[in-house]
Amino acid sequence: MPAQSVSSICLFICTAILSLAALMYAEPIAAPLLLALVVGIILSPISDMADKVGIPRAVSAFATMAFGLVVVVSAAFLLEPSIRAAIEKAPVLMRELESTLQQVRAMMQGLDEMAKDVSEAIEPDETPAPAESGDDDGQLPVPMPQVTDAVIYAPGVLAQFMTFMGVLYFFLLVRTDVYRFAGRTLPRLTEQDLTSAERQVAQYFLTITMINASFGVIVATVMSLLGMPSPMLFGVLAFALNYILYLGPAILLVALLLTGITVFDGAMSVVPAGLYLAMNATEAQFVTPTFVGKRMSVNPLLVFLSLVFWLWLWGPVGGFIAIPLLVWVLSLVKSCDVIPDAEEAPALKAAE
Repeated sequence: MPAQSVSSICLFICTAILSLAALMYAEPIAAPLLLALVVGIILSPISDMADKVGIPRAVSAFATMAFGLVVVVSAAFLLEPSIRAAIEKAPVLMRELESTLQQVRAMMQGLDEMAKDVSEAIEPDETPAPAESGDDDGQLPVPMPQVTDAVIYAPGVLAQFMTFMGVLYFFLLVRTDVYRFAGRTLPRLTEQDLTSAERQVAQYFLTITMINASFGVIVATVMSLLGMPSPMLFGVLAFALNYILYLGPAILLVALLLTGITVFDGAMSVVPAGLYLAMNATEAQFVTPTFVGKRMSVNPLLVFLSLVFWLWLWGPVGGFIAIPLLVWVLSLVKSCDVIPDAEEAPALKAAE
């Protein structure tokens, strides 16, 4: 391998490591900043409609930002009764879950004693090893959050929120100028490419949001018919966690399984989780591919790797931006002809 290629690879590795360290260190600023850019791209169609009507750009940017904030606040107010009811029922569910776990633990202890009896019958001269003492009562209690903790963390959270709102507003205000400047400055990239990538991300997110909303309504209806507690909350969780592909549905599946065990007896305890698994599989295999289409489809391996990376890096914020950011990057890469489309591949091969 030539020395120049080796130096280029080493330079790329060093740059990747330094970029990763910078993203981790600058999370309080970088996370709300990148989240604001992704949300701005998602809300860009609303700003474009306002511009076509003739509304001044400053007013349209503020109105778009206010619209997104009103949607989030309205959803929080609508969900507040369900969340309060779930919190009130949480102690009862926890007691029932603890009772179930104690029964499982007693059964496992019975199996251990049976195994010891069999072992002693086979090898009576061998003295069994002393059992490890593991008294749960000796464990330290988990510290509960105090008011002082909220007071300490409040300025940081407020600063991140103000950073998010400020970047979102100014991005909506000058995003066309930014695209125009980037198209003149960056090679093999035009303003049309950036606008097309923005439109594709917005269309993808809108389609996924409509699918997730319908899926959440179906889940809430099914859970209500089954007699599950707080079915509206499960519907909202199905809607929100479905944005985090693979990992989100897995989290809700475990939650439904635990809740079903505490609420129902026998085989009925796994019915809610089983029905949710069937509905999620139907949505993922048939509904989403039908409405999203091949043009906006993304490689599942890239989706999973992007989710794992951003969740590890920034937690829930990273999980939210992982898929829109991946769609945006892939759209730009295709626009720059780095990855040819399936229709263009035979022509390129024939030309070679």
